[in-house]
Amino acid sequence: MVLNIAHRGARSLAPENTLAAARTALNCGADMWETDLVISSDEALVLFHDDTLVRTTNVKTVHPDRAPWKLVDFSLSELQKLDCGSWFLKSDPFGQIRAGRVSKEAQASFRGARIPTLEEGLLFTQAANWRINIELKQLPVELKGFPVVERVLAMIDKLQFDCNHLVVSSFNHAWLKKIQSLRPDINVQALIGSSKIKPLDWGELEFKTYNARHTLLDHRIIGKLAEKGVAVNLWSVNEEKDMQRFIDAGAAGIFTDFPQRLARILGRFMVASPT
Repeated sequence: MVLNIAHRGARSLAPENTLAAARTALNCGADMWETDLVISSDEALVLFHDDTLVRTTNVKTVHPDRAPWKLVDFSLSELQKLDCGSWFLKSDPFGQIRAGRVSKEAQASFRGARIPTLEEGLLFTQAANWRINIELKQLPVELKGFPVVERVLAMIDKLQFDCNHLVVSSFNHAWLKKIQSLRPDINVQALIGSSKIKPLDWGELEFKTYNARHTLLDHRIIGKLAEKGVAVNLWSVNEEKDMQRFIDAGAAGIFTDFPQRLARILGRFMVASPT
């Protein structure tokens, strides 16, 4: 069965990496949501993608004198005072508001959405009896040496989170190997394809699952790797024809900004309105 993995939540329908995006993805029928882990200036674990806050928050309005607005320069309390929902309404990054696929009620609810902590993301997932893929982002130079693996594992243990509902992924394969040694019960997945043009580097196929940039992948390799016991997930696949092509090729999972589209292809119906 191909997993429908909501990339940063259902970010075509809601502000990415917010609990609203996670909730929308769940309602769309996604099997799990993927989110990104970064660290604030006071070493809080938060869910955010970019190195800077400019694209998806109102930080330039709130803090006009703090360019270049790097997330690592802001404390958790400062981060959680930012609006990371209104930008979605203004930019409509995937054209779904213009297409009438985001209700007025949902749009109103996005205003003032906050950057969530890892704890909040895990608690939401736990309460929903759902699944989460946490991508450990590379650390900025300011946080070189920060024990990210240990801190994430400590949070998982604090919440007694069911590791059957957890995936940890990263481009930093050394972190994944460390998790394997410390907690072999946790499913780790190796991200590959950080460059848009360089060939995919599969290394020595040390991991059971690889999450690969789909534009660099010849779909025919998926079956060959499966014969070796290696599963392949593709990111980020948004066109239905590509989704079907990778499903037919035997992909284990598909990361998508449009889990609602993939749910239709897979014949999984929404449990509620995505908006």
